[in-house]
Amino acid sequence: MPHVATSPTDLLATLSGVAHLDGERLVIDDEAAFRDTGIRDLAWTAAFSDDDATTAAAQWLVWEASQELGARSASIQALYEARARGEISGFTVPALNLRAQVFDMARTVYEAAAAADVAAVILELARSEQTYTFQRPIDYATSVLAGAIAAGWHGPVFIQGDHYQFNAKKYAADPEAMTEEIRRACRLAIDAGYRNIDIDSSTLVDLSKPNPDEEQRENYLRAAELTALIRSLESDGVTISVGGEIGEVGTQNSTVEELRAYLDGYRRELEARAPGAKGISKVSVQTGTSHGGIPLPDGGMAEVKLDFEVLRELGEVAREYGLAGAVQHGASTLPDELFHRFPAVETAEIHLATGFQNTVYEHPAFPASLHREIEAWVAANCADERKPGQTDQQFVYSTRKKALGPFKRQLWELESKDEILAAQRRKISYLFTELRVNDSRAMVEKYVEPVELHRPIPDALRGVVATR
Repeated sequence: MPHVATSPTDLLATLSGVAHLDGERLVIDDEAAFRDTGIRDLAWTAAFSDDDATTAAAQWLVWEASQELGARSASIQALYEARARGEISGFTVPALNLRAQVFDMARTVYEAAAAADVAAVILELARSEQTYTFQRPIDYATSVLAGAIAAGWHGPVFIQGDHYQFNAKKYAADPEAMTEEIRRACRLAIDAGYRNIDIDSSTLVDLSKPNPDEEQRENYLRAAELTALIRSLESDGVTISVGGEIGEVGTQNSTVEELRAYLDGYRRELEARAPGAKGISKVSVQTGTSHGGIPLPDGGMAEVKLDFEVLRELGEVAREYGLAGAVQHGASTLPDELFHRFPAVETAEIHLATGFQNTVYEHPAFPASLHREIEAWVAANCADERKPGQTDQQFVYSTRKKALGPFKRQLWELESKDEILAAQRRKISYLFTELRVNDSRAMVEKYVEPVELHRPIPDALRGVVATR
């Protein structure tokens, strides 16, 4: 079982012989041991320590290790610019939302990526997922980077803030307060090392307005404002990849007229706010999917009528505006036989979340006793979310994600974890193949050069070093 350090002194003692501090720099003494037990102890301490100073020390050590070992957080911006110019095509970048077992899931992703020479892969967490998975941006970034180190990864690590979304009701009541929530979320993400952020102000689209420009106005105004903010926060020479969205997932399909209205308005507003600033690199559209899929009373999933022609057409328009193309959300529960069609219509990026969560919960090796605990927790804590007419099975399916935070440690430490992760790896490898990102490392390395960035040592660690 990994060791959860109780103090910064204990943490450094745990790394004795594996790594040490030389002034304010981390020195790796035994890379193999560090990538094995050392990084695992750091990841567990960062995730589960009850002491803030120890947590901060572990987070800093993981970040510094990622810089020393070449698994650095990076922006996918330059790759997407190359796609917009037509220099590369024929693939779809998978963006995987890791909600549970994040350290081991990240390790699994990068092991699978290394085996297939994949570098075009994003690991992301939505703003809503932060809350119920008990993962702030710094927590998520730390787990992802630690997992990459454990996998022996050397290359860019694309960490993305997904769905930094406006709540329409809260916005209607107080636009400034709601916008400030998203501003703060962007600041926290950038401070944590995220270099990719998707702004979702599509919830502000008002289809009752007389024309597409009026319908999209609040959407593109806020997207431009937040892009300008993000550009002002870039301090390491890296252009953060920013995504926009024109149609909330689960609503009516997007149109060319809506996309042009959004992009034209966005361009005007961004230029007015930050002349010459780079805009969004991609745009999410609605094509007929819904987040998490739609469970049926018999336990099956509703068939999705996904319109690939919408993806193709809107992607072409997006590239006219200098974007990589269109982004598909809500796809992880689609039938496997559909995934090869996304690169065929030049979908730039695809977001995959609930399917990986389902693999954890529904794997035969998942303990039945823990299932019962989680179902009891959901019944006690999520009853107000139950919709009229839902069966017990539908209710549990739609709310069990809320248990991921309260049961975080149990899920990280499952005795049957390896069996479940093996299934996850098979699916990840399948997706890499179907989305045509196998052998993408050379392409990514041609355009993306991660920047080395060291952070100031935390006071708690500086004090330990000073007393030695």
